[in-house]
Amino acid sequence: MTQQRALVVGAGLAGLRTAEALRAQGYPGEILVVGDEPWRPYNRPPLSKEALAGEFLAELTSEGTHERLAYRVRKAAADVVWHLGARAARADLAQHRVELADGTSLEYDALVAATGVSARRLSVPGPPPRAAAGRHIVRTLDDAIALRAELLPGAGVVVIGAGFIGCEVAASARTLGCEVDCVAIDTLPMIRPLGPMLAAELQRRHEQHGVRFHLSTGVTAFEGSQRVTGVSLTNGTVLPANLVVEALGSIPAVGWLAGHGFDLSDGVLTDGALRPAIDAGSPSVADGVAVVGDIARFPNPRFGHGAWRVEHWSVPTDTGRRAGAVLGGYLSGDAERYAAITSAPWEVLPSFWSDQYDVRLQSYGMPGLAEPDGVKVLDGDLDDFVRDYLNKTAASSAQ
Repeated sequence: MTQQRALVVGAGLAGLRTAEALRAQGYPGEILVVGDEPWRPYNRPPLSKEALAGEFLAELTSEGTHERLAYRVRKAAADVVWHLGARAARADLAQHRVELADGTSLEYDALVAATGVSARRLSVPGPPPRAAAGRHIVRTLDDAIALRAELLPGAGVVVIGAGFIGCEVAASARTLGCEVDCVAIDTLPMIRPLGPMLAAELQRRHEQHGVRFHLSTGVTAFEGSQRVTGVSLTNGTVLPANLVVEALGSIPAVGWLAGHGFDLSDGVLTDGALRPAIDAGSPSVADGVAVVGDIARFPNPRFGHGAWRVEHWSVPTDTGRRAGAVLGGYLSGDAERYAAITSAPWEVLPSFWSDQYDVRLQSYGMPGLAEPDGVKVLDGDLDDFVRDYLNKTAASSAQ
């Protein structure tokens, strides 16, 4: 009898946790993990936090830095086979096969989609979108190493975007002595995950450290020919810059799953068992396929009806464990076990942390969904800056 193969496409935390969960479910067959980077799974959050502000990104080689950030693989999954430096090009669900960009074709009995996201770039006139031209992103280890080399005292840094990555990079750059401007179309930094009250307080703390915000403002062009020298804003301002960091959110890496009737409008829409839905709106799903991590858009009864794609730190582990259980049941051939697992209620509590200066933000749930009147300060007090901002916002809405 031929040994079964579970193929995990994506060598990040979600792919690793799914592989470990498959073993925990008693799956004895082969687990093959494909990843487009040359590295086994490593911890990404520090790339914009303590690792970026610290010394080891500037001092070590990529190999040495990866050793510091690499996740420990649990003993049960020590026999996982890694196929790294290879990108998935197309999935053929009918033939149970995934074709890689290098021409390799891999067959599978169960498929895990864990390809994560790529950094979004700004499409405006200016130098080419690469680190050598002073246009940086922070998604991979190599991205962070290239950025850290340029964060020198006195350097003019323009951060475009005021979400997680943008605010963390701004804080790290200021800690390293850079001059920092932060540009965003949002009215407040990190307003979506935090809501207006906490976001206003976050802005106040950044400004105390010298970050200059340009909010409700877009970018029209990058100045310079071969390298960025400035950033032109929609209000006519031109900010001088030695480098820019494009922290504009992400693009789910799901193109390789096209052509199967999946809803790929925002990641991959799934059911509560993380199986991709076929023809959105119908109950049909693709058995033997699981979607995990940043690309999974799944229902979460904890927050009512609908489906959400959440890029919080906890989601890769939560979805990996769920997918491991579901696919373990599927590969066992035990229909009763599989039905029981897929029909069992499942919900998650997203959580994240963000280190900015001497403050650690910790969040559980989705505070951005809360109605402003439902937000309460249970301990401590808010600064007058926050109260003034909220009062102005309320007055403007009433007009």
